[in-house]
Amino acid sequence: MLEEVEHWLSRRSWSVADRPLDLLVAAKRASGTSVSVVLPALDEEGTVGEIVTKIRRALMEEVPLVDELVVIDSGSSDRTAEVAAAAGARVVHRDEILPRLTPVPGKGEVLWRSLLVTGGDVVAFVDADLREFSADFVSGIVGPLLTDPDVAFVKAMYDRPLGSAAGQGGRVTELMARPLLNMHWPLLAGFVQPLGGEYAARRSLLERLPFPVGYGVELGLLVDALHTVGLDALAQVDVGVRRHRHQDGQALGRMAAAIYRTAQLRLARGHLVRPELTQFERGADGFVPRTYPVDTEERPPMTGIAEYAHRRVA
Repeated sequence: MLEEVEHWLSRRSWSVADRPLDLLVAAKRASGTSVSVVLPALDEEGTVGEIVTKIRRALMEEVPLVDELVVIDSGSSDRTAEVAAAAGARVVHRDEILPRLTPVPGKGEVLWRSLLVTGGDVVAFVDADLREFSADFVSGIVGPLLTDPDVAFVKAMYDRPLGSAAGQGGRVTELMARPLLNMHWPLLAGFVQPLGGEYAARRSLLERLPFPVGYGVELGLLVDALHTVGLDALAQVDVGVRRHRHQDGQALGRMAAAIYRTAQLRLARGHLVRPELTQFERGADGFVPRTYPVDTEERPPMTGIAEYAHRRVA
């Protein structure tokens, strides 16, 4: 590990316990900083309600840390929107945001559009499929942004069990993202969970970054944040254990392909020879090939969107 990264780890890696809620509330009040929490959701009726309820109770009702809590429904076929609204979130459908621009499937698309319907100076993203959720996930990642003006982007770090096996989750991280970062962006080698879906950043940074529309969004934002604000403006906070629904091996393969594509574009800004991934499933007569497109779109920095600029002026 680079000496610069070792120094960063000692200065920019914390535990959620390092910043009690009363300290954060005082810092928020003193700075006048507003905080938005965004949950991108697709068919998460089983988990989104508990997450919304815990954030509202712990960080909006018991202490005034979060100013708005928004669930962006990206086309759920279940009761995700209804459950989230009943729990106290403001629910916005992806297609209602920037309707002149046809939406494409993908998590990054939803996160990018969320900037248009939130107003916080700090925006925190939290996945909607978490189980045994703790509000520490939110207070942990927004904490450094409220107490340290030099920090602009904060990732959560945590243990990721796979079933009963401790530390065996995060397979795409270990097999794809971590090798890529260590080889090509060694300054980011200190991030424990580079692909984690829980992170917060200053709006002033997010609105300047392009957003890969799909699975590559976490890696893309992390790499681009490094190049935009530098390593010392990035940080991570230990929030404990993350439990969520795990994807099957083929879904992980598609995720890895999208992440590799995101990395490849940032390395060369070149042309993908074949932006597709073929996988195999066993059928009645043997293995059947299935070919899937790899996400190839990115949304531009939000500062270039006329509707966003108009809203900021208004």
